Amino acid sequence: MEISFLGACGTVTGSMYLITTDKKRKILVDGGVFQGEWEDLNHSSFPFDPYEIDYVILTHAHLDHIGRLPKLVKEGFEGKILGTTATLDLARIILMDAAKLQSEEFETQKKRNDRKGIETPEPLYTLEDAIATMSYFKPISGYDKEIEILEGVTITWRDAGHILGSAFLEMTIDGHKLVFSGDLGNRNKPIIRDPESIKMKDAELIVVESTYGSRLHKSIEESKEEFLNALKETLPKGNVVIPSFAIERAQDLLYYIREFKEEGLLSKDVKVFLDSPLAISATNIFRAHKECFDDEARELLKQKRDLFSFPNLFFTRSKEASMEINNIKSGAIIIAGSGMCTGGRIKHHLKHNLWREECAVIFVGYQAAGTLGRRIVDGEKEVEIYGETVKVNSKIYTINGFSAHADQQEILDWVSPVDKNTKVVITHGEEVERDALAEKLKELGFNEILKPKLKDIITL
Repeated sequence: MEISFLGACGTVTGSMYLITTDKKRKILVDGGVFQGEWEDLNHSSFPFDPYEIDYVILTHAHLDHIGRLPKLVKEGFEGKILGTTATLDLARIILMDAAKLQSEEFETQKKRNDRKGIETPEPLYTLEDAIATMSYFKPISGYDKEIEILEGVTITWRDAGHILGSAFLEMTIDGHKLVFSGDLGNRNKPIIRDPESIKMKDAELIVVESTYGSRLHKSIEESKEEFLNALKETLPKGNVVIPSFAIERAQDLLYYIREFKEEGLLSKDVKVFLDSPLAISATNIFRAHKECFDDEARELLKQKRDLFSFPNLFFTRSKEASMEINNIKSGAIIIAGSGMCTGGRIKHHLKHNLWREECAVIFVGYQAAGTLGRRIVDGEKEVEIYGETVKVNSKIYTINGFSAHADQQEILDWVSPVDKNTKVVITHGEEVERDALAEKLKELGFNEILKPKLKDIITL
Protein backbone atom coordinates (compact mmCIF):
# COMPACT_ATOMS: atom_id res chain seq x y z
CA MET A 1 0.00 0.00 0.00
CA GLU A 2 1.20 3.50 -0.85
CA ILE A 3 0.31 6.95 0.51
CA SER A 4 1.19 9.90 -1.73
CA PHE A 5 1.37 13.35 -0.14
CA LEU A 6 -0.09 15.80 -2.64
CA GLY A 7 -0.63 18.91 -0.49
CA ALA A 8 -0.21 20.43 2.97
CA CYS A 9 3.51 19.59 3.00
CA GLY A 10 5.37 22.57 4.47
CA THR A 11 2.20 24.63 4.19
CA VAL A 12 -1.27 24.69 5.77
CA THR A 13 -3.08 24.59 2.42
CA GLY A 14 -3.86 22.11 -0.35
CA SER A 15 -4.59 19.06 1.82
CA MET A 16 -4.75 15.96 -0.37
CA TYR A 17 -3.46 12.43 0.25
CA LEU A 18 -3.72 9.56 -2.24
CA ILE A 19 -3.95 6.01 -0.89
CA THR A 20 -3.28 3.21 -3.38
CA THR A 21 -4.29 -0.15 -1.92
CA ASP A 22 -2.60 -3.50 -2.52
CA LYS A 23 -5.43 -4.21 -4.98
CA LYS A 24 -4.67 -0.94 -6.81
CA ARG A 25 -7.88 0.75 -5.66
CA LYS A 26 -7.39 4.50 -5.19
CA ILE A 27 -8.78 6.61 -2.34
CA LEU A 28 -8.23 10.34 -1.79
CA VAL A 29 -8.33 11.85 1.68
CA ASP A 30 -9.47 15.44 1.10
CA GLY A 31 -9.01 17.55 -2.02
CA GLY A 32 -8.08 21.04 -0.90
CA VAL A 33 -7.08 24.17 -2.76
CA PHE A 34 -3.66 25.81 -2.31
CA GLN A 35 -3.64 29.38 -0.98
CA GLY A 36 -1.13 32.19 -0.62
CA GLU A 37 2.32 31.66 -2.15
CA TRP A 38 1.38 28.09 -3.21
CA GLU A 39 -1.66 29.19 -5.21
CA ASP A 40 -0.18 28.59 -8.68
CA LEU A 41 -0.13 24.83 -7.96
CA ASN A 42 -3.92 24.73 -8.26
CA HIS A 43 -3.69 24.89 -12.05
CA SER A 44 -1.21 22.02 -12.28
CA SER A 45 -2.43 18.64 -13.50
CA PHE A 46 -3.20 16.04 -10.87
CA PRO A 47 -0.40 13.45 -10.57
CA PHE A 48 -2.99 10.71 -11.09
CA ASP A 49 -5.95 9.99 -13.35
CA PRO A 50 -9.09 11.37 -11.60
CA TYR A 51 -11.18 8.69 -13.32
CA GLU A 52 -9.27 6.01 -11.37
CA ILE A 53 -10.19 7.45 -7.95
CA ASP A 54 -12.86 5.27 -6.30
CA TYR A 55 -13.59 7.44 -3.27
CA VAL A 56 -12.81 10.85 -1.82
CA ILE A 57 -13.01 10.82 1.98
CA LEU A 58 -13.55 14.26 3.52
CA THR A 59 -12.40 15.30 6.98
CA HIS A 60 -14.21 18.66 6.91
CA ALA A 61 -15.47 21.44 4.66
CA HIS A 62 -12.80 24.14 4.76
CA LEU A 63 -11.68 25.24 1.30
CA ASP A 64 -8.09 24.05 1.87
CA HIS A 65 -9.56 20.55 2.25
CA ILE A 66 -12.29 20.55 -0.44
CA GLY A 67 -11.47 23.37 -2.87
CA ARG A 68 -10.13 21.23 -5.74
CA LEU A 69 -13.04 18.78 -5.81
CA PRO A 70 -14.77 20.50 -8.78
CA LYS A 71 -11.47 20.39 -10.70
CA LEU A 72 -11.29 16.68 -9.90
CA VAL A 73 -14.81 16.15 -11.29
CA LYS A 74 -14.13 18.39 -14.28
CA GLU A 75 -11.15 16.18 -15.16
CA GLY A 76 -12.95 12.84 -14.97
CA PHE A 77 -13.73 11.75 -11.39
CA GLU A 78 -16.88 9.56 -11.17
CA GLY A 79 -16.56 7.96 -7.75
CA LYS A 80 -18.20 8.84 -4.43
CA ILE A 81 -17.37 11.72 -2.06
CA LEU A 82 -18.04 10.72 1.56
CA GLY A 83 -18.34 12.94 4.62
CA THR A 84 -20.60 13.76 7.54
CA THR A 85 -23.95 15.33 6.68
CA ALA A 86 -22.87 18.66 8.15
CA THR A 87 -19.62 18.58 6.14
CA LEU A 88 -21.44 17.97 2.87
CA ASP A 89 -24.04 20.65 3.62
CA LEU A 90 -21.26 23.16 4.23
CA ALA A 91 -19.28 21.94 1.21
CA ARG A 92 -22.21 22.75 -1.07
CA ILE A 93 -22.29 26.44 -0.17
CA ILE A 94 -18.50 26.77 0.05
CA LEU A 95 -17.84 25.34 -3.42
CA MET A 96 -20.58 27.44 -5.01
CA ASP A 97 -19.21 30.55 -3.33
CA ALA A 98 -15.66 29.71 -4.44
CA ALA A 99 -16.80 29.24 -8.04
CA LYS A 100 -18.69 32.53 -7.97
CA LEU A 101 -15.71 34.44 -6.53
CA GLN A 102 -13.35 32.91 -9.09
CA SER A 103 -15.65 33.97 -11.91
CA GLU A 104 -15.96 37.53 -10.58
CA GLU A 105 -12.21 37.87 -10.01
CA PHE A 106 -11.52 36.47 -13.48
CA GLU A 107 -13.75 39.08 -15.12
CA THR A 108 -12.19 41.90 -13.10
CA GLN A 109 -8.63 40.78 -13.75
CA LYS A 110 -9.31 40.12 -17.43
CA LYS A 111 -10.36 43.73 -18.00
CA ARG A 112 -7.12 44.95 -16.43
CA ASN A 113 -4.94 42.44 -18.27
CA ASP A 114 -6.60 43.03 -21.64
CA ARG A 115 -5.58 46.69 -21.42
CA LYS A 116 -1.98 45.55 -20.80
CA GLY A 117 -2.07 42.84 -23.46
CA ILE A 118 -1.64 40.10 -20.83
CA GLU A 119 -3.48 36.77 -20.98
CA THR A 120 -5.64 35.94 -17.94
CA PRO A 121 -5.73 32.31 -16.71
CA GLU A 122 -9.19 30.74 -16.74
CA PRO A 123 -10.88 30.10 -13.38
CA LEU A 124 -10.05 26.78 -11.78
CA TYR A 125 -13.68 25.73 -12.26
CA THR A 126 -17.12 27.15 -12.94
CA LEU A 127 -20.37 27.22 -10.98
CA GLU A 128 -21.57 24.36 -13.19
CA ASP A 129 -18.54 22.30 -12.20
CA ALA A 130 -19.25 22.97 -8.52
CA ILE A 131 -22.88 21.92 -8.89
CA ALA A 132 -21.87 18.78 -10.80
CA THR A 133 -19.55 17.84 -7.92
CA MET A 134 -22.48 17.64 -5.50
CA SER A 135 -24.01 14.75 -7.42
CA TYR A 136 -21.14 12.59 -6.08
CA PHE A 137 -21.77 13.52 -2.43
CA LYS A 138 -22.81 10.66 -0.16
CA PRO A 139 -23.31 11.35 3.57
CA ILE A 140 -22.17 8.79 6.10
CA SER A 141 -24.49 7.60 8.87
CA GLY A 142 -22.69 9.44 11.68
CA TYR A 143 -19.65 9.51 13.93
CA ASP A 144 -18.14 6.40 15.56
CA LYS A 145 -19.63 3.88 13.11
CA GLU A 146 -17.29 1.63 11.14
CA ILE A 147 -18.17 1.67 7.44
CA GLU A 148 -16.82 -0.73 4.81
CA ILE A 149 -16.44 1.17 1.54
CA LEU A 150 -14.49 -1.48 -0.39
CA GLU A 151 -13.48 -5.05 0.30
CA GLY A 152 -10.81 -4.84 2.99
CA VAL A 153 -11.30 -1.07 3.48
CA THR A 154 -13.17 0.25 6.53
CA ILE A 155 -13.38 3.82 7.86
CA THR A 156 -14.64 5.33 11.11
CA TRP A 157 -15.25 9.07 11.33
CA ARG A 158 -14.47 10.49 14.80
CA ASP A 159 -15.40 14.01 15.95
CA ALA A 160 -12.34 16.26 15.45
CA GLY A 161 -13.91 19.28 17.19
CA HIS A 162 -12.51 21.63 14.53
CA ILE A 163 -15.62 22.95 12.77
CA LEU A 164 -19.19 21.76 12.40
CA GLY A 165 -19.13 18.17 11.09
CA SER A 166 -15.33 17.86 11.14
CA ALA A 167 -13.73 14.46 11.64
CA PHE A 168 -10.51 12.56 11.97
CA LEU A 169 -10.40 9.19 10.24
CA GLU A 170 -9.52 5.76 11.57
CA MET A 171 -8.97 3.45 8.61
CA THR A 172 -8.19 -0.21 8.10
CA ILE A 173 -6.88 -0.95 4.61
CA ASP A 174 -5.69 -4.44 3.62
CA GLY A 175 -4.85 -5.08 7.26
CA HIS A 176 -2.98 -1.78 7.75
CA LYS A 177 -4.35 0.57 10.42
CA LEU A 178 -4.09 4.29 9.65
CA VAL A 179 -5.29 7.51 11.28
CA PHE A 180 -5.65 10.86 9.48
CA SER A 181 -6.15 13.77 11.86
CA GLY A 182 -7.64 16.19 9.37
CA ASP A 183 -7.61 19.42 11.37
CA LEU A 184 -7.87 18.95 15.13
CA GLY A 185 -9.94 21.36 17.16
CA ASN A 186 -9.01 23.72 19.95
CA ARG A 187 -10.59 22.57 23.23
CA ASN A 188 -13.25 24.52 25.15
CA LYS A 189 -14.55 26.38 22.11
CA PRO A 190 -18.24 27.33 22.03
CA ILE A 191 -21.00 25.57 20.09
CA ILE A 192 -19.33 22.31 18.99
CA ARG A 193 -17.85 19.47 21.04
CA ASP A 194 -14.18 19.01 21.91
CA PRO A 195 -12.13 16.54 19.82
CA GLU A 196 -12.54 12.85 20.59
CA SER A 197 -9.52 10.81 21.58
CA ILE A 198 -7.97 8.21 19.27
CA LYS A 199 -9.51 4.76 19.67
CA MET A 200 -7.12 3.04 17.22
CA LYS A 201 -4.15 3.03 19.60
CA ASP A 202 -2.37 0.26 17.65
CA ALA A 203 -2.31 2.24 14.39
CA GLU A 204 0.65 1.56 12.12
CA LEU A 205 0.73 5.15 10.88
CA ILE A 206 -0.78 8.49 11.94
CA VAL A 207 -0.90 11.56 9.71
CA VAL A 208 -1.19 14.59 12.01
CA GLU A 209 -1.61 18.29 11.36
CA SER A 210 0.83 20.83 12.79
CA THR A 211 -0.67 24.28 12.10
CA TYR A 212 0.33 25.40 15.60
CA GLY A 213 3.03 22.79 16.17
CA SER A 214 5.33 25.23 17.97
CA ARG A 215 2.82 27.32 19.91
CA LEU A 216 0.45 27.28 22.84
CA HIS A 217 -2.85 29.16 22.72
CA LYS A 218 -4.08 31.44 25.43
CA SER A 219 -7.16 30.06 27.14
CA ILE A 220 -10.55 30.82 25.64
CA GLU A 221 -11.40 33.04 28.62
CA GLU A 222 -8.16 35.02 28.21
CA SER A 223 -8.83 35.35 24.49
CA LYS A 224 -12.39 36.55 25.08
CA GLU A 225 -11.03 39.20 27.48
CA GLU A 226 -8.45 40.23 24.88
CA PHE A 227 -11.20 40.47 22.25
CA LEU A 228 -13.48 42.52 24.49
CA ASN A 229 -10.66 44.94 25.38
CA ALA A 230 -9.81 45.44 21.70
CA LEU A 231 -13.46 46.25 20.98
CA LYS A 232 -13.71 48.68 23.89
CA GLU A 233 -10.45 50.44 22.97
CA THR A 234 -11.73 51.12 19.46
CA LEU A 235 -15.48 51.62 19.83
CA PRO A 236 -17.23 53.98 19.54
CA LYS A 237 -14.58 56.34 18.10
CA GLY A 238 -13.69 54.04 15.20
CA ASN A 239 -14.69 50.84 13.44
CA VAL A 240 -13.45 47.32 14.12
CA VAL A 241 -12.80 45.19 11.04
CA ILE A 242 -12.50 41.42 11.54
CA PRO A 243 -11.33 39.18 8.69
CA SER A 244 -13.10 35.93 9.45
CA PHE A 245 -13.47 32.48 8.05
CA ALA A 246 -17.13 31.97 7.16
CA ILE A 247 -17.31 28.56 8.79
CA GLU A 248 -17.00 28.28 12.59
CA ARG A 249 -15.05 31.51 13.25
CA ALA A 250 -17.87 33.81 12.21
CA GLN A 251 -20.35 31.84 14.31
CA ASP A 252 -17.99 31.84 17.32
CA LEU A 253 -17.65 35.62 17.07
CA LEU A 254 -21.42 36.11 16.99
CA TYR A 255 -21.70 33.82 20.01
CA TYR A 256 -19.14 35.84 21.99
CA ILE A 257 -20.55 39.23 21.01
CA ARG A 258 -24.03 38.02 22.03
CA GLU A 259 -22.59 37.09 25.43
CA PHE A 260 -20.89 40.48 25.80
CA LYS A 261 -24.11 42.33 25.03
CA GLU A 262 -26.25 40.14 27.26
CA GLU A 263 -23.81 40.61 30.17
CA GLY A 264 -23.68 44.40 29.69
CA LEU A 265 -19.98 44.32 28.76
CA LEU A 266 -20.63 45.82 25.32
CA SER A 267 -23.23 48.44 24.50
CA LYS A 268 -26.36 47.14 22.81
CA ASP A 269 -26.08 50.19 20.50
CA VAL A 270 -22.92 48.81 18.85
CA LYS A 271 -23.79 47.78 15.32
CA VAL A 272 -22.47 44.43 14.12
CA PHE A 273 -22.40 43.51 10.43
CA LEU A 274 -21.93 39.96 9.26
CA ASP A 275 -20.95 40.98 5.75
CA SER A 276 -20.55 37.60 4.11
CA PRO A 277 -23.28 35.77 2.18
CA LEU A 278 -21.32 32.55 2.77
CA ALA A 279 -21.09 33.10 6.54
CA ILE A 280 -24.80 33.94 6.66
CA SER A 281 -25.67 30.70 4.86
CA ALA A 282 -23.24 28.78 7.08
CA THR A 283 -24.91 30.20 10.20
CA ASN A 284 -28.22 28.81 8.97
CA ILE A 285 -26.57 25.41 8.44
CA PHE A 286 -25.24 25.55 12.01
CA ARG A 287 -28.80 26.06 13.22
CA ALA A 288 -29.84 22.92 11.31
CA HIS A 289 -27.17 20.66 12.82
CA LYS A 290 -27.81 20.73 16.55
CA GLU A 291 -26.55 17.13 16.75
CA CYS A 292 -23.02 18.56 16.54
CA PHE A 293 -23.48 20.99 19.46
CA ASP A 294 -21.87 20.66 22.89
CA ASP A 295 -23.81 20.51 26.17
CA GLU A 296 -23.63 24.25 26.83
CA ALA A 297 -25.07 25.12 23.43
CA ARG A 298 -27.79 22.49 23.79
CA GLU A 299 -28.77 23.95 27.18
CA LEU A 300 -29.19 27.41 25.62
CA LEU A 301 -31.38 25.88 22.92
CA LYS A 302 -33.57 24.29 25.60
CA GLN A 303 -34.10 27.82 26.94
CA LYS A 304 -35.30 28.86 23.46
CA ARG A 305 -32.22 31.07 23.03
CA ASP A 306 -30.81 31.94 19.60
CA LEU A 307 -27.04 31.40 19.78
CA PHE A 308 -26.31 33.82 16.95
CA SER A 309 -28.73 36.73 17.40
CA PHE A 310 -28.72 39.98 19.39
CA PRO A 311 -29.76 43.67 19.04
CA ASN A 312 -28.22 45.65 16.17
CA LEU A 313 -26.94 42.62 14.29
CA PHE A 314 -27.25 42.99 10.53
CA PHE A 315 -26.79 40.24 7.92
CA THR A 316 -25.75 41.89 4.66
CA ARG A 317 -26.09 39.64 1.64
CA SER A 318 -26.25 42.13 -1.22
CA LYS A 319 -23.34 44.13 -2.65
CA GLU A 320 -25.36 47.30 -2.17
CA ALA A 321 -25.83 46.65 1.55
CA SER A 322 -22.12 45.86 1.87
CA MET A 323 -21.14 49.10 0.15
CA GLU A 324 -23.38 51.12 2.50
CA ILE A 325 -21.29 49.93 5.46
CA ASN A 326 -18.39 51.98 4.07
CA ASN A 327 -20.35 55.14 4.92
CA ILE A 328 -20.18 54.27 8.64
CA LYS A 329 -17.15 55.93 10.22
CA SER A 330 -17.43 54.73 13.82
CA GLY A 331 -19.18 52.38 16.22
CA ALA A 332 -19.36 49.36 13.91
CA ILE A 333 -17.97 45.83 14.09
CA ILE A 334 -17.57 44.51 10.55
CA ILE A 335 -17.07 40.74 10.19
CA ALA A 336 -16.27 39.77 6.60
CA GLY A 337 -14.43 37.20 4.53
CA SER A 338 -12.07 35.99 3.42
CA GLY A 339 -10.33 35.04 6.65
CA MET A 340 -6.83 35.53 5.17
CA CYS A 341 -7.85 38.67 3.22
CA THR A 342 -7.19 36.96 -0.12
CA GLY A 343 -10.46 38.12 -1.67
CA GLY A 344 -14.09 38.87 -0.98
CA ARG A 345 -15.59 41.83 0.85
CA ILE A 346 -12.95 42.13 3.57
CA LYS A 347 -10.55 43.78 1.14
CA HIS A 348 -13.03 46.61 0.53
CA HIS A 349 -13.46 47.17 4.26
CA LEU A 350 -9.70 47.17 4.78
CA LYS A 351 -9.33 49.71 1.99
CA HIS A 352 -11.78 52.03 3.81
CA ASN A 353 -10.53 51.50 7.38
CA LEU A 354 -6.94 50.25 7.43
CA TRP A 355 -5.47 53.74 6.94
CA ARG A 356 -7.52 55.28 9.79
CA GLU A 357 -5.71 55.53 13.15
CA GLU A 358 -8.96 55.42 15.12
CA CYS A 359 -9.92 52.03 13.65
CA ALA A 360 -8.71 48.51 14.41
CA VAL A 361 -8.28 45.24 12.57
CA ILE A 362 -8.59 42.10 14.67
CA PHE A 363 -7.17 38.88 13.22
CA VAL A 364 -8.76 35.81 14.79
CA GLY A 365 -7.34 33.04 12.62
CA TYR A 366 -4.22 31.70 10.93
CA GLN A 367 -2.74 33.81 8.12
CA ALA A 368 -0.87 31.71 5.57
CA ALA A 369 2.44 32.89 4.11
CA GLY A 370 1.98 35.12 1.07
CA THR A 371 -1.55 36.31 1.94
CA LEU A 372 -2.55 39.94 2.48
CA GLY A 373 -3.51 39.08 6.05
CA ARG A 374 -0.05 37.65 6.77
CA ARG A 375 1.64 40.79 5.40
CA ILE A 376 -0.44 43.00 7.70
CA VAL A 377 0.17 40.75 10.72
CA ASP A 378 3.91 40.72 9.95
CA GLY A 379 3.96 44.51 10.26
CA GLU A 380 4.09 45.88 6.71
CA LYS A 381 3.49 49.64 6.85
CA GLU A 382 1.60 49.78 3.58
CA VAL A 383 -0.10 47.19 1.40
CA GLU A 384 -1.66 47.08 -2.03
CA ILE A 385 -5.42 46.56 -2.21
CA TYR A 386 -7.13 46.49 -5.60
CA GLY A 387 -4.20 48.30 -7.23
CA GLU A 388 -4.09 51.06 -4.60
CA THR A 389 -1.42 51.54 -1.93
CA VAL A 390 -3.02 51.73 1.52
CA LYS A 391 -1.14 52.73 4.67
CA VAL A 392 -1.48 50.50 7.73
CA ASN A 393 -2.33 53.09 10.38
CA SER A 394 -5.06 51.24 12.27
CA LYS A 395 -4.32 49.19 15.40
CA ILE A 396 -3.64 45.54 14.58
CA TYR A 397 -4.65 42.81 17.02
CA THR A 398 -3.97 39.10 16.68
CA ILE A 399 -5.96 36.70 18.86
CA ASN A 400 -4.72 33.18 18.19
CA GLY A 401 -6.66 31.73 21.13
CA PHE A 402 -9.81 31.76 18.99
CA SER A 403 -8.19 29.42 16.50
CA ALA A 404 -10.16 26.36 15.47
CA HIS A 405 -6.85 24.45 15.44
CA ALA A 406 -5.33 22.57 18.36
CA ASP A 407 -2.14 24.04 19.78
CA GLN A 408 1.07 22.09 20.35
CA GLN A 409 0.03 20.60 23.69
CA GLU A 410 -3.41 19.60 22.43
CA ILE A 411 -1.83 17.82 19.44
CA LEU A 412 0.59 16.00 21.75
CA ASP A 413 -2.23 15.02 24.10
CA TRP A 414 -4.17 13.61 21.14
CA VAL A 415 -1.23 11.56 19.79
CA SER A 416 0.32 10.43 23.09
CA PRO A 417 -1.94 7.41 23.86
CA VAL A 418 -0.82 5.69 20.65
CA ASP A 419 1.84 2.96 20.63
CA LYS A 420 5.26 4.65 20.40
CA ASN A 421 6.30 2.39 17.50
CA THR A 422 3.64 4.03 15.35
CA LYS A 423 4.97 6.04 12.39
CA VAL A 424 3.93 9.68 12.88
CA VAL A 425 3.72 11.74 9.68
CA ILE A 426 3.59 15.50 10.26
CA THR A 427 1.73 17.56 7.65
CA HIS A 428 -0.41 20.73 7.40
CA GLY A 429 2.13 23.13 8.90
CA GLU A 430 4.93 25.44 7.88
CA GLU A 431 8.39 23.97 8.38
CA VAL A 432 9.10 25.70 11.69
CA GLU A 433 5.87 24.25 13.09
CA ARG A 434 6.61 20.74 11.81
CA ASP A 435 10.14 20.84 13.21
CA ALA A 436 8.98 21.97 16.64
CA LEU A 437 6.27 19.31 16.83
CA ALA A 438 8.74 16.62 15.71
CA GLU A 439 11.07 17.50 18.59
CA LYS A 440 8.25 17.22 21.12
CA LEU A 441 7.12 13.89 19.66
CA LYS A 442 10.68 12.56 20.05
CA GLU A 443 10.57 13.61 23.71
CA LEU A 444 7.36 11.58 24.08
CA GLY A 445 9.23 8.52 22.82
CA PHE A 446 8.03 8.16 19.24
CA ASN A 447 10.69 6.39 17.21
CA GLU A 448 9.78 7.22 13.62
CA ILE A 449 8.69 10.75 12.71
CA LEU A 450 8.35 11.76 9.06
CA LYS A 451 7.92 15.20 7.43
CA PRO A 452 7.09 14.49 3.78
CA LYS A 453 7.71 16.91 0.95
CA LEU A 454 5.17 17.46 -1.81
CA LYS A 455 4.66 14.26 -3.88
CA ASP A 456 6.62 12.07 -1.45
CA ILE A 457 5.33 8.50 -1.16
CA ILE A 458 5.29 6.28 1.93
CA THR A 459 4.98 2.53 1.38
CA LEU A 460 3.53 0.19 3.99
